[in-house]
This record gives sequence, C-alpha cells and structure tokens, in this order.
Amino acid sequence: MAFTIYDASIPPLVTMLENLGHVLTVGETHARDNNIEARHYLEARLAPDMFHLTKQVQVATDMAKGCGARLAGVEIPKYEDNESSFADLQARLAKTIAFLKGLDRASFEGAEDKPITLKFPNAEFHFNGRDYLNNFAMPNIYFHITMAYAILRHNGVPLGKQDFMGRRS
Repeated sequence: MAFTIYDASIPPLVTMLENLGHVLTVGETHARDNNIEARHYLEARLAPDMFHLTKQVQVATDMAKGCGARLAGVEIPKYEDNESSFADLQARLAKTIAFLKGLDRASFEGAEDKPITLKFPNAEFHFNGRDYLNNFAMPNIYFHITMAYAILRHNGVPLGKQDFMGRRS
C-alpha cells in the first residue's frame, strides 16, 4: 500500500496529541505532589504576548481537528474553549483524538490536490492539501504542542524529550 496523505496526517496527529496528554498528566501530577495550584500552570505563558498553557492546548486541538476535517472533506467539530482544569484539557484531547480516529481513510483520497482556503480577518490563504498539511497545519500544531511542553518545563515540571516524543520506557 502506498503512503498517503492520511498516513502523513492522522497517525502523527493522534500520536502527538496522545503525547501532549502524557505531558499534561506529568504537569498535573507535579502540581498535586508539590502543592501547586493547577491554575498556576494552566495560566502560565512563556512571554507576555504568548498564549497560556490552556490556550496552547485549545489551539493545537483546533488545528488538528481542522486539519483532519479539511483533508477528509467533513465539517470541523466546534468546541467551546471553556476548559479550566487539567481534566478538561484531557477530555478535549480525547474528543479530538476520537474525532481523528473516526475519519474514514477513503475520504482522504485525492486530498493532496484538494484546494483549501483559510480565511482570517486580515488575510486569506490558498493551499492544495499537500501544502496545507506540510507547510501550515503540521508546523502550527507542532508549535503549539511544543509551547505547552515548554511552559510546563519552564515552570519546573520534570519533563524530557522522551515525554514529548512519546518514547517512554
């Protein structure tokens, strides 16, 4: 079987979201074990003009579900962005992973050449599916997952590269 745009998108997205779930579990455990209020981590950010941890997770999941939906040609699920705990963030990750895993592989056929347009208040971007995946969606998703990891690491949570990559022993 040939390597497809489904293979290039859905399995890596699921893996990275699962890894993010692990990173959040380590953060929650560290907070509990050290008598740190969870909101200290959930509201933390690396710089004043950057998103806080909760928003990083929200954006990563929004982009992941949007990526899968656009490539599969289905409607993007809408989430409320009302998470206020680690448990809420884990539920959001689980919901996103379930959505991605539920996408039909066959619906991705030809998606590499599918036109995809993203409209923002001040800009509009036009891609084919391949360029959207490789040059917009995946870099953005990995960025926000990396920032969530970095926020927790910066705040003293004992995380390492293996936690981020998912190769834990």
